Amino acid sequence: MNPAGPLIVPPSSSSPSEASKRLLPWLVAVAFFMESLDTTILNTAVPAISSALGVAPLSMKAVLASYTLSLAVFIPISGWMADRFGTRRVFASAIGLFTLGSFLCGISTNIHLLVACRILQGCGGAMMVPVGRLTLVRTFAKSDLLRTMSFVSIPALVAPMLGPIAGGLIVGYLHWRVIFFLNIPIGLAGLILVYLHLPDYREEQTPPLDVVGLILFGSGVALLSYVLEIFGEHTLSPLEMSGLLVLSIALLAGYGIHASSLQFPLLKLRLFSIRTFRAAVSGSFFTRLGIGGVPFLLPLLYQVGLGYTPIQSGLLVMPQAIASMSMKAIMPRLLSRIGYRGVLISNTLILGVLLMVFATIGVRTPVWAIVLQAFLYGAFTSLQYTSMNTLVFADIEEKDASSASSIASTMQQMSISFGVAAAGLATAFFVPSTHSNPTEMIQGIHKALIALGILTIVSTIVFRSLRSGDGDDVSRHKVLHPGG
Repeated sequence: MNPAGPLIVPPSSSSPSEASKRLLPWLVAVAFFMESLDTTILNTAVPAISSALGVAPLSMKAVLASYTLSLAVFIPISGWMADRFGTRRVFASAIGLFTLGSFLCGISTNIHLLVACRILQGCGGAMMVPVGRLTLVRTFAKSDLLRTMSFVSIPALVAPMLGPIAGGLIVGYLHWRVIFFLNIPIGLAGLILVYLHLPDYREEQTPPLDVVGLILFGSGVALLSYVLEIFGEHTLSPLEMSGLLVLSIALLAGYGIHASSLQFPLLKLRLFSIRTFRAAVSGSFFTRLGIGGVPFLLPLLYQVGLGYTPIQSGLLVMPQAIASMSMKAIMPRLLSRIGYRGVLISNTLILGVLLMVFATIGVRTPVWAIVLQAFLYGAFTSLQYTSMNTLVFADIEEKDASSASSIASTMQQMSISFGVAAAGLATAFFVPSTHSNPTEMIQGIHKALIALGILTIVSTIVFRSLRSGDGDDVSRHKVLHPGG
């Protein structure tokens, strides 16, 4: 018998008010923004922080990697935590941990303390995204989910673009510690809003935590994330890298065997038997292999190849953020008219072509043409991510929502690492040396963009498994019966 009881909401919040429903997407969006911004804002501050702490710049890799590893380890447990302790308590704890970690990072006096505090930050960040997404899924009807998800997904698109330029401005005009202190007022305001407006969904009974599964999956994902973080560096030999890669795959395979024999595994891999869930999660993973490296490649093209300053380079990617927000209004109509299958297949093809169009940018390309390409890319990327994120829950039952959110968030985090690694591999293959002249650098990045564009186009195969009516409950604004 399944010990997991029905979903319950305490009487104090059993029926979220209209004010709470209006504020909830904003609250989740701010949390997403904090988590997404923190993954990129430190990149431009690395030289200043390493100098202040008296360590070599390469040592700062541990500061960047520790956050990613913490996300990879703690995301899988987020669904069980939300079911067991309630979405309000877990989401508030996540914001609290992230804010506390930010404060401790800001007052760190050595790199070892900074790494430890980044792990604490990552622990909070790991809970914010999946639990926030889960709360939205349980609060809004499927017919309203697309509109809500399209809004809260904007920060995840905007933050990586703003991160590098924000970090550069803070280091240039203020102090590197301000990067961390910025999160404190936002986090404190978020805590107040959580207790005022966040519904507290939880399961009446939850199965015991799959500790063995957590160890197998957590260590496997963490090790794989580490391998991808140091990919392309010379700190480890090819044999050592291969050994770690094989070990991480073995741990993940071990989890797969373990989960298949367990009644209540940490992550319900059986959800991959649902066509829409399988296409959304695997499609998101393979699509990001191509487009996930763009934030890495374009600044390299603009700064090293074309000679733009970091601030100019940051401004050139800003149109992507503007386009992401502008797509919010027309996304529901596009998906309602064309359907998820048509949108995802055609949109993935367009993104692959746009990547190859970026390969035409050279020293004689006018700025307006770069801006136009960035705007178009931002619009289609926004449509892609929102479509995939909402399709995840199209056919998921209420009792599986937390596990689906955890799996989707874990795969998304891994795909980001894979995307950057794929971009690094392509660049390393086509650019003979880091000391190449600008012409060689431009040519190498052009070839890398073409290769990633082709890879993105190939990823459309995943979405061909969808059927014409898949996701209609999400894309079409119609009245749903209580059963969904």
